Amino acid sequence: MPPSIIMISTPKKSRGHSMPHMSRRQFLKVSATTLAGSSLALMGFSPTPALAEVRQYKLSRTTETRNTCPYCSVGCGILMYGLGDNAKNAKSSIIHIEGDPDHPVNRGTLCPKGASLIDFIHSPSRLKYPEYRAAGSNEWKRISWEDALDRIAKLMKEDRDANFVETTEDGKKVNRWLTTGMLAASAGSNEVGYLTHKAVRSLGMLAFDNQARV
Repeated sequence: MPPSIIMISTPKKSRGHSMPHMSRRQFLKVSATTLAGSSLALMGFSPTPALAEVRQYKLSRTTETRNTCPYCSVGCGILMYGLGDNAKNAKSSIIHIEGDPDHPVNRGTLCPKGASLIDFIHSPSRLKYPEYRAAGSNEWKRISWEDALDRIAKLMKEDRDANFVETTEDGKKVNRWLTTGMLAASAGSNEVGYLTHKAVRSLGMLAFDNQARV
């Protein structure tokens, strides 16, 4: 069957914009180019891998760190990319965050809050260090992590020593501590949750909850 011939002609006078004149040879060139482009895309030569390569090149000099999103109890995995090295007089900073495709919870996806974690990290109002406000004072003072943990441990021991119940009035052994509670975060792993539960129960603490409620 002989190939069909399509003739495109442009009227000499038109009320609107005139259509550009295209010869048969030009039409065949455009058709061949379109066919070649679609064929290359079907064979895998699409621009998507090329864009992915550009992205990989952008992150090639960064340090990849796996972490857990701190927002809710879902516990999505994230990949954080840091650039710079404090040891080489270059301030290190997180420049990109995305979902972890190998994480069993989110498989690389993130909700809008998780996708905006880069703003959370670089927020000028982000609290980075422990602070202490004395009783009756309206001023918060920055303290070290060692001082904060020592103060928490001291207050917990004082409260436990004063309120620990070893036996009930009728002589039953209970070993319970009811005046202090513990709230665990869902960002920890199952192993961390297990150890936290063991440590809290060993102190006799009954008020124990977890953000994930699992």
